[in-house]
Amino acid sequence: MADAVVTEPYPALAPAQLAARHGLRVAGARPGLTEYVRRLWAYRHFIVSFANAKNIATFSSAQLGQLWHVLTPLTNAGVYFLIFGVILNTRHGIDNFVGFLCAGIFIFGYTQQVVTAGTKAISDNMNLIRALQFPRASLPIAATITQLQQMAFAMAVLLGIVVVTGEPITFKWLLLIPLLLLQSLFNAGMAMLFARLGSKILDLKQVVPFLLRTWLYASGVFFSLGTAIKNAPHFVKVLLQLNPMVPFIELTREILGVSSGIKPESVPAMWAVAAGWALLLSVGGFLYFWRGEKEYGRG
Repeated sequence: MADAVVTEPYPALAPAQLAARHGLRVAGARPGLTEYVRRLWAYRHFIVSFANAKNIATFSSAQLGQLWHVLTPLTNAGVYFLIFGVILNTRHGIDNFVGFLCAGIFIFGYTQQVVTAGTKAISDNMNLIRALQFPRASLPIAATITQLQQMAFAMAVLLGIVVVTGEPITFKWLLLIPLLLLQSLFNAGMAMLFARLGSKILDLKQVVPFLLRTWLYASGVFFSLGTAIKNAPHFVKVLLQLNPMVPFIELTREILGVSSGIKPESVPAMWAVAAGWALLLSVGGFLYFWRGEKEYGRG
């Protein structure tokens, strides 16, 4: 009788080893940074279309429609002028207080709206995230583009206000383009930072309005920051001068000629600070958001 053939049992593989053997990958795994950037660029048309749709839908149910993009900052400016310019008289020593105030409100409002929209970028689009596969950074970036489109309306109004209040039109106004570009990079980083935080802390969107209001009052929107901190302790001056919104607001005022109070020799340094904040937040916010890519849509 022939000897029985003894065969070795097929070695049992762990699920991870078995998946690797057949080229399977974890669903929703975070791609490498270079691959993620490549995918994000491939979805650029989706990002712009999504931003356009959000912009159109913002005031679609209002009778005045897109006109509210202009009326909202103008209404805010009117209220703040009454409270701070008339009642509290913070306009003392500022020649063109209307232009000064509107520049601060419009520029701060741009960042304010981006942060607010970015905080809800993930939580308000969970159905889209769970239904489709795309780079999640598309959402906070689209929120930034939406607000940039609205800012274009606001800037047209701001320039009109500045002219009506007696400031001349100059070629210097062209510097508003690179300044808004820097602010948009800064805003995109803030949007991605708060988008990830908002996806992890659901109550953050309730807290953000209070944080933004505090930031608003510390940014010299309603008063001359230089005058206000003249007799303040040194550490207070340093903290307020490091406020990232200050260079964007003050440079806008300086470009438009509405009593910014910036010394001419300080202008290059303020541009450097604005560029530094834009670079820090855009890169840092993007990296922070990318590291949480696999978390979005779960829960």
